Amino acid sequence: MAKKLLLEYDHVPGISTLDVYRRHGGYASLNKALKDLTPAQVLEEVKTSGLRGRGGAGFPTGMKWGFLARPEGVPRYLVCNADESEPGTFKDRYLMERIPHLLIEGMVLSSYALGANTSYIYIRGEYYYVARILERAIAEAYEAGLLGKNIFNSGFDHDCYVHVGAGAYICGEETALLESLEGKRGNPRIKPPFPAVAGLYGCPTVVNNVETIAAVVPIVRDGGAAYAGIGVGKSTGTKLISASGHINRPGVYEIELGVPVEEFIFSDLYCGGMRNGKKLKAVVAGGSSVPVLPADLILKTAAGEPRLMTYESLADGGFASGTMLGSGGFIVMDEDTSIVKNLWNFTRFYHHESCGQCSPCREGTGWMEKILHKILDGHGTLADVDLLWDIQSKIEGKTICPLGDAAAWPVASAIRHFRKEFEEYVTRPASIRDVKHYYRLHSMAEA
Repeated sequence: MAKKLLLEYDHVPGISTLDVYRRHGGYASLNKALKDLTPAQVLEEVKTSGLRGRGGAGFPTGMKWGFLARPEGVPRYLVCNADESEPGTFKDRYLMERIPHLLIEGMVLSSYALGANTSYIYIRGEYYYVARILERAIAEAYEAGLLGKNIFNSGFDHDCYVHVGAGAYICGEETALLESLEGKRGNPRIKPPFPAVAGLYGCPTVVNNVETIAAVVPIVRDGGAAYAGIGVGKSTGTKLISASGHINRPGVYEIELGVPVEEFIFSDLYCGGMRNGKKLKAVVAGGSSVPVLPADLILKTAAGEPRLMTYESLADGGFASGTMLGSGGFIVMDEDTSIVKNLWNFTRFYHHESCGQCSPCREGTGWMEKILHKILDGHGTLADVDLLWDIQSKIEGKTICPLGDAAAWPVASAIRHFRKEFEEYVTRPASIRDVKHYYRLHSMAEA
C-alpha cells in the first residue's frame, strides 16, 4: 500500500471539522514548530525534504522561501494559490473540500518559517462553495486560538483570509494573482522584480500552491529527511494526481513519486485500466498545458526505460519525446479519441483565457483556434497544418507569462506525434461530418 501523507484521513467522517482533525493529529506539527523549532529550523526542514512546488513548475520550495527578502520594518506575506483552473486538474479542490484544516495548518506553519503575520488564500471563483468550507474552518481555528494572537502561547501572531477570484485562469499565474488580490485587473507583471522582493502591496511575498503548503505539515511532523526518503532522486515525497478520461477509476490519488506510469494507469490500486477494454492512445500527464504523448512514449522513455511518475522521468527526452508532471492533471485518452478535436478544445480555452496583454498570445491563440475550426469543419489544407506549427513556434517563449507556452505546447506535441491524424482531416473531409455536427451542438449549448 502506497504511503499517504496528505489524504490518509480523507474519508474519515467529519474530518473537515476542527475536533475530528485534531483527534487525528491535526495541529500537532504547528504546536511542535512553535514550541521546539525556530523559523530558520522549519525552513531548513523544508529544504532537507526536497519538496518541490506542486502547482506545475516543480521549483524547490525551500529554495524559493530562501529568496524572500527580509528588510527591517517591512511586512512579509504568504499567498496560497488556490486558483486551480488548469483543465484536467482538481486535486486542490478535493483537498480543501475534504481536509480544509490541513491547508490552514500549513499556512500558519509556512508563515512562521517566513516571518509573515498575514496570509491570503486566493481561491478561484468557481470554487465558491469550497471558499465557504475554508471560511468555516478558519472561524473554528480562530475560536480555538490556532489563528490570531499568541498562537500556542508562542508569541507568534497570524491572520489568514480567503479571497475569492472572479474566474480568470490567468490569475493562476502568481503575479497576475497578486494584481487581482490588490484589486486590479489580473494581468501578469513583468519580472524582475520577483514577488520575493516586491510582491503583494510591494512587499516581500511567497506564493505557493495548495498542495505545496499542505505538504509542510507532514514534513515538520516527521522531519525533512523522512519526507526525502520517499520518492526517487530529486522527486521526493508524495504527489496528488487528478486522474480523468477513459479510465475505470477516475479520481484523486496520492502516489509516492516514482510509480511507473503503466502501473498508475492499469493497476487496480489507481486508475484500474482502460474503460470498456479500449486501447490506450495518448496521455496528457500534467494538465492541458503540457505536451501530449502517444501510448508508446508515455509508458516508456525513448531509451526504452519504464516511464516513471517523477519530474525527471516524464521530462526525459525533452519535448521531442517527453512531457511534464505539471499540476498532476492526468488525462487518459483511448483509441477512439480524436487528438485534433481535443486540441481544438484546449486551444479554445487558451484563446478565451488569454488576458490580451501580449500580442503573440492575444493574436496567436485566436489564430490557432480558427485554423483548427477550419480543419475540423472540412475546409483545411495541408498548408494549414504547417501554419499551425509556425504560429505556435512564434508564441512559445515570447510572452510575459507562461500562458503563451501553455497554449503552444499542446499544439506542437499534437502535430509532432499525430501529424497523420491532422492530414486525414484535410484529405478525407467526408469522414468528419460528425465533427461538424458536434461543433453546431457545442455552439448552440454555449449560446
